[in-house]
Amino acid sequence: MAVLCDTQIRELIGIEPFADAVKRPGRISYGVSSYGYDVRVGTRFKIFTPTPRHGGVSIVDPKNFSDDFMVPVDTAQTGADHVVIPPNSFALCETVETFAIPRDVLVVCVGKSTYARCGLIVNVTPLEPEWRGKVTLEISNTTPLPAKVYANEGIAQLIFLKGDRVCAVSYADKAGKYQDQSGLTLPRVD
Repeated sequence: MAVLCDTQIRELIGIEPFADAVKRPGRISYGVSSYGYDVRVGTRFKIFTPTPRHGGVSIVDPKNFSDDFMVPVDTAQTGADHVVIPPNSFALCETVETFAIPRDVLVVCVGKSTYARCGLIVNVTPLEPEWRGKVTLEISNTTPLPAKVYANEGIAQLIFLKGDRVCAVSYADKAGKYQDQSGLTLPRVD
């Protein structure tokens, strides 16, 4: 299995809009890099804000996730350039970029060091072969303080692993439940 370099990413991976890696003073970097692609976080966020139900404690259930736990924020509508994630909480958000992953490629996501050094962790499950759409990102604030995340700036790096052989069954073949997601998508079990 090989890691794709910048020229291979440009040639083999469907990324819209595609950005070159150039210095953008005062902004967290994004675009193609030597062996990856730094994605931007979009403007739409859902910030986890639990509230007790019926006087009791709320429970997060991946088989029955409630949108009631999330507060929607769109920086494009508020005019802000960032959102604030509460202490020890998290936000779901979407990438600016839309991806089309080839059948012989698996994608792994890692957080950018600028945010990691502030206690913000980005989590994304691997993008499987032939997955398409905008990536839903989870950003955890592991600190006891509120933390800013800047919209339309770099948030994480995708690393593209090219298989030695093409897989027998791709995400598209399985008709995966998150195929062709157009934006921020909450968890669901089909």
